[in-house]
This record gives sequence, C-alpha cells and structure tokens, in this order.
Amino acid sequence: MTQEETRLQEARKGTSDWKKWGPYLSERQWGTVREDYSKDGNAWDYFTHDQARSRAYHWGEDGLAGISDDKQLLCFAVALWNGRDPILKERLFGLTNSESNHGEDVKEYYFYLDSTPTHSYMRYLYKYPQAAFPYGDLVATSKQRNRGDMEYELLDTGVFNSDRYFDVFVEYAKQTSEDILIQISVCNRGPEPARLHVLPTLWFRNTWTWWPGTPKPSLRQITGKIGSAAVAASHAQLGERYLYCDGDTALLFTENETNNNRIFGTPNVSPYVKDGINNCVVNGKQDAANPEHTGTKVAAHYQINIGAGETATIRLRLCDLAPSAVGDPFKSFAQTMQIRQRDADEFYQDITPERVSKDEALVMRQALAGMLWSKQYFGFDLHKWLVEHGVDSMRPGQEAMRNSEWFHMVNQHIISMPDKWEYPWYAAWDLAFHSIALSTVDVDFAKEQLDIMLRVSFLHPTGQIPAYEWNFSDVNPPVHAWATIFLYRTEQALKGEGDLEFLKRSFGKLMLNFSWWVNRKDRFGKNLFEGGFLGLDNIGVFDRSAQLPTGGHLEQADGTAWVALFCQNMFEISGELAAHDSSFEDMAIKLADHFLLIAHAMNQVGSDGMWDEEDGFYYDVLRLPDGSATRLKVRSMVGLLPLCATTVIEPWQRERLPKVTEILRERLRRMPELRESIHPTGAGHLGYGDRGILALVKPERLRRILSRMLDENEFLSPYGIRALSRYHAEHPYLFNVGGEEFRVNYLPAESDTGMFGGNSNWRGPIWMPMNALLLRALMSFYLYYGDSFKIECPTGSGKLMNLFEVAREIANRLIRIFLRDKSGRRPVYGGAEKFQTDPHWKDYVLFYEYFHGDNGAGLGASHQTGWTGCIAKLIEIFGRIDANQYLAAGKKSGFAKAATSRR
Repeated sequence: MTQEETRLQEARKGTSDWKKWGPYLSERQWGTVREDYSKDGNAWDYFTHDQARSRAYHWGEDGLAGISDDKQLLCFAVALWNGRDPILKERLFGLTNSESNHGEDVKEYYFYLDSTPTHSYMRYLYKYPQAAFPYGDLVATSKQRNRGDMEYELLDTGVFNSDRYFDVFVEYAKQTSEDILIQISVCNRGPEPARLHVLPTLWFRNTWTWWPGTPKPSLRQITGKIGSAAVAASHAQLGERYLYCDGDTALLFTENETNNNRIFGTPNVSPYVKDGINNCVVNGKQDAANPEHTGTKVAAHYQINIGAGETATIRLRLCDLAPSAVGDPFKSFAQTMQIRQRDADEFYQDITPERVSKDEALVMRQALAGMLWSKQYFGFDLHKWLVEHGVDSMRPGQEAMRNSEWFHMVNQHIISMPDKWEYPWYAAWDLAFHSIALSTVDVDFAKEQLDIMLRVSFLHPTGQIPAYEWNFSDVNPPVHAWATIFLYRTEQALKGEGDLEFLKRSFGKLMLNFSWWVNRKDRFGKNLFEGGFLGLDNIGVFDRSAQLPTGGHLEQADGTAWVALFCQNMFEISGELAAHDSSFEDMAIKLADHFLLIAHAMNQVGSDGMWDEEDGFYYDVLRLPDGSATRLKVRSMVGLLPLCATTVIEPWQRERLPKVTEILRERLRRMPELRESIHPTGAGHLGYGDRGILALVKPERLRRILSRMLDENEFLSPYGIRALSRYHAEHPYLFNVGGEEFRVNYLPAESDTGMFGGNSNWRGPIWMPMNALLLRALMSFYLYYGDSFKIECPTGSGKLMNLFEVAREIANRLIRIFLRDKSGRRPVYGGAEKFQTDPHWKDYVLFYEYFHGDNGAGLGASHQTGWTGCIAKLIEIFGRIDANQYLAAGKKSGFAKAATSRR
C-alpha cells in the first residue's frame, strides 16, 4: 500500500482520525436557506455578501482556502488585502440570482489543485488582483445584460491587465491527524513590486449565541518561540489547540459576534465584533481589535513587499501540541511538506492507468482534487430553524413554511457539495454521481455519502429522499440504488469482497423510497410515472413541477425510465443479498415483477403510448382532462433515458438463485405479453457468455434510438451527447394553449428562460451525469451482445463499431473537453484567451456544471466538480481496459471489476 492508503486504512479502522480536519468550510454561507430568517423566503436578499463580514452566521462558516474540524467548531482560512479594496478579501464574491443575467455566479478565479482523500496534503490557488476589486462594476454591468448576452466576467473588467495580480497558493500538510502545517506562497505576477497584507485567520463558529447554555470558547495570545507568534484555542468539546505563526507578526483579536450597529442599527453586545479585523486593517481603526489579545477570532497580520515575479512564503502550524511540547514549531516544516507532496504523487501514480497521457493524468488528478475540496460541513436542524421562524410543526393549521414537513431533519455531517459557492448545499441525485467519482480515491467516504441520505434524520417517514435545501420535497431522479450497487461491486473488486452490511442496511431504506415512488408518483396505478422537475430544469415544454396550462397530467418517459432502472438496481441488490440469505428471494421476485409491469406500460403500442413508431423515439405523453393524449415530440434526453434501464444478468447470478430464476421464467411463459414488452432474454435469447439482460428497449428500437443519438446533426456533439437534439435548431417544437405559445428550441449554451431560476440549461448543452449513464447502458448492452451488434458511429459515416467502441468514442469526446488540442487549447475554456495561452493559467482546469453543445466550452457553475468529477472515472476506466478485457472481467463480477481492477 502507498502511505496514503495506509492512512485511509487507519481512518477506516479508527486507529487514527485522519479525516477529522479537512476543507470543510463552505465557499458561501451567505444567501443560503439555512441563514434565511426573512418573512418572504428571499434568502439572497436577507443575508447578503456585504453583510457577511459583519454578521455572525448561525449554521456554518465560509472562508478562502479554508479548513475546519468535522464539526466545524474551529475554522482556519486566509484573508487578503491589497491596500486598495474597500474590504478585506475574506470570502469569494459573486452575483445573486437577480443580479446576473444567467442566475447566481461566482466572480473570482480559484482552483483546487491537489488533495489526498485524507487531506494529508492539499493545494489551492487564488488569483487576487492588485487593483481594487471591481465589486460595483460587476453588479452594475451584469444587471444591464439580458439572457441573450454573454456573462460579464472578472477578466472582462480589465483588473488583470498587465498581469497585475498575486497568485496565492495555500498548502496544507498533516504531520499527524492533529498536526497541520500551512504554507502560503504569494507570487507577484505583475511588472512592478507590490505590497500585500496576508491575514491567516483562526476563529470559532458561533455556537454560544444560538444555543443558550453552550460554553463560550476562547482564543488568547501566548508566549511562543522567539521570532514567532502563538495563539491558544480552548473549546469545551475540541479541547486545546495551538496556532503557531512564523515571524514576529502582530496578532489581531476580535469576537465572532454580529456588528448589530452596522447591520440592524442597534447597540453591540461587545465593542469587538466580527468585522473588527477588517475595520482595523482597512479603515485604520486600531480600537476595533481587542488590546487584551483575547477573543473568538484572530488574524496574524503579515505585511509583505514582493518584487516583480518574486514569491514570498508564510508558514503556520495548527496542532494540539503546547509550546513546551512542540519546541521549534517549524524545525521539520520543509521536510514534512515535501514528504506529503511525495505521498500525494505516489498515491495518484498508483491509481492512474499507465496508458493515459500526461495531460489526461493532470485532468484526472485535478478533477479528483476538486471532488475532495468540495466536502463541506452541512449543519441544519430543521426543527430548531422552524421554531426560530415561529412555526410549530406539531400544531396543525399553521401557515405553510418552506420545508416545514421535514421538521425531523438534523444535518450535521461532512457532505460532498455540487459547488461550494454556487450550490453550497447537497442535492440527492448529484450525490449519487459524486459517490461514483469519489470511489476512485475513497470508497469508504463514497459509501458514507449514500448512507447519510438514508439515515432516519434525513429520509422522510414517507420514504422520500430529501432533494435540496431550497425544497427538500422536490423530486430528484432515483439513482441512489444504482450508486449503491456500483459501490458494492467496486469494493468487491478492490478488496475481494463486498460490504454486505452496507448493502443490507441500504436495501431496507431504499425499499421505503421505492414504495414512495410507486405510491406517490404513479397516481393512477398504471405503472407510468411522473416526478415533475426530476433535476432536468427546463428540458420540458412546460414547468413540469407546476400545474399544467392544459390541465391534466404528464406521463413522463424519463420518470418511468428512472423507476425501471430503480427496479433493476433493487433486483440486483436483493439478488446479491438472497445469495447469502434466502429471505430476500421474494423481494427479488417482486422487484422483477415491477420491472416487467413498467416495461409493459411504457412499451405499449398505440397512438397514446410513449414510443413513437414513426420517429423511432420515446416522448412524454400529455394526458388531458378528457382522457385524450398528446405526445410532446421533443427529441431530448428524456427520450434517451429508456436506454439506461438496462442491466446484465451474469450466469453466476442465475446459478446462485435457481428459485428466483425459475419463478420468473414461469411468469414470462404464462404471460407472453410481458415478455414481448422487454428485450428478449432467457432460454433461446442468452447473449455473449450466456448472459441474460433486463432492458426496456428491444433490439430494433435500440438500433433506431442509437441512430439518432449517434447522429452529429442531432445528439452527438464533438464533446459528448447533447441534452436536446440539434434538429430543434431549425425545427423548434411549438405547443399552443389558449393563445399562448410554448416553445422548445436548441440552445447549445445558456438558457433563454427563467424556468427554475434560469441558471441551468437542458436544451442543448452536454451534461456529464446523463452521459455517464448512457455509457453504462452502452457497456451493459456490449456485455450482452459482444461483437454481434454493430452500428454506424457517427451515423452516416459508414464506420461500424461495437457498443464498447461506441462508448469509448463518446467517452473520448467527453474527455476531450478538458484536454489540450493540437493547437494547445482546451475546449472547456472556449474563447477565454488568458486561460488558453497564459502559462500561469492554461494548466489549471475548472470542471463546470455543463458544456456548450457545439464547442465544449464550460457553462453554468464553474466549480461544479461534483458530478463533472465523473470525468476522472471515465479516464480511469477507458485508460485501463479494452473491449476484450471488459468482456472477460465482466464474467467475474460485473462492470465494477473491469472498471477498478488496478493490478
């Protein structure tokens, strides 16, 4: 094992808590639902960026390149001041949903460059302008732009002209699980010497104000080694911690308390408040810092002059060793930092396939670093929050309040976030994809993420999995079971055996969720499902979560396909459990029955069915109040999703469950109409290696759908599969109701509608999670067909490929988004010349929310490494196996075996 794998093992066994400290600060706590105590639920306006420096948070903390313990009691981050800004740079700035022409958007340049899974080594880069940060210009100019305009970015303001900025690199290296070395390296990229104030800041999250009776912690200056400064941190739960600051630097103390005078116009409890350090440094108010050198927030004030092109370095150490025990706190600093860097290199070298290029290895490592940096402490006690809003959930007849039906929820966990600035709250279906990417580096943490959503303090009593904090009751696609069996197979491949306890405890709770879907989202018991939103924002003709302008309801092709996949996943899980405990056999049979009934309902032939024989495609069906039906003939990802409800049954799986196999065989014999609704399987229809298959899509339909999906004039982009066919660029879909026209046309970039906030677009861009599921489907079909099924790829090219080759072609197009092309440009950065050509920018990769359907440029949330981090898994899989290896490995233990076998 590598040194990092040893640390992971120690963390798993509990012999050393290597994960106790990590990058668990949010990038944005202001503007969140958690901090919203407004009467109208306007979270963005209730707690603004301008207030954040002065107003103590309730539920969590944010900071720049920061870390905290796993309960976020003690926090550390970096603050900066260039001598020109009106405020300290303590947190990242961005526009709110109403300020930007495409919804909320961070307006900073920062990069997650490296991290090991235990955070034994981490590296972060922030680019800080030397001119005054253009806060007002960004807001004012953006407000003048409409949805058809490009976004106004920080580079557009000219603040980086002549390279007058600082590169601020922040590195963390753990000497032990409680001993953290911190190195801040500031490089002046400008043509002239420049001065910078660097303020490494330590503070306690304010728990004493919000939870009466909680002991108040303290920070105080103590005597350290000559030539350095030291702070002692005392906390009733955390114990004693010490911050050592290299150099004879001043320490500025204040309290993490709201400046009531500034925010509310009321007297302050103490003269020392949250923005005291800001007021001392920026405004020259020396009395804003506590002269007694005590408080709950402290910053070491370094003032450094840096020559053009030169680098200045600051060293700190946060640990549990008192001065008498630590001696010289920086004696072995450089050596430890180098060792941890080597450990990180060794770890990533071990998990990176030898066949991948140097550039692919860079992309894979930075994608995984982004995943690991995007962990966040998420604290949110819904009962307490509701009581603080004057809502008693136990008393009926009260006015409705956001999330009031989720009063049972208690969130106090480290959770993987989609984007810690734009989406600093978990989303259930995002999290499933996060777990797939994270399994490459830390399968334990990946399993923990799935576990959390199913705990009694999260899962609703009805069985619903919470969606996201803006509306926990919204409906996300049911991909939790798919991620669960994937992680089980992954661990089975890595360790020789799967975690049966994980599978067993997940199964029972997932059955509750499955029952919720069956009982709540199939309103007429026809095995045709709704779901509304389903995470796909504006993909439909109408807002699918709202009342339809036509009346009636939608029978959703995607909702029905999702539940069909859910059935297959649960069938596989129950089958695995039944091999060890026969009491699960009945559940396996029941779940297979559900799948057969859904397939029969979805694949029915007729004018009002979801399958359109003329177009060779699946569509949503609008069921009107009079009972008549209309297909909404939009060629979108909705119609491709039935491909994803595909699961291969290996011979060894059938052999372990003869009773289940026989009952299902008899069921299909007695009810041939069910057999006719699914892909042929079983006796006489076994595939390569005697495999069976559960699939919604039959062979002739598979070929017709793929001919559209692989058509470069429709779904196949040079950079993956588009969410909407390019056909709709010239042929928009129009639907008229009561004189109002509803329109869906191909939009390869940003949304032109405000539906669901207007900050995400599913009408043409490329989305990584859906592409990942389509790749899984293609590889599953390949396990069944082998080389016996080939198709033109691209359509009309005359080039025939088997389905593994098709999957690899699509994966290569997705990976190409991030790689340098022949001219040295990365498609992800589009026309941003600074990112394309500048040596200090071009190899720092951002992993966006989605990508331009024609040129691959990154769009939406710039740091949504979350599900886009799956690109690392694709590089790993297709860098490790070829078609023949995949067919052979699949025989042993399925997709995960082939995907994760490293030795």
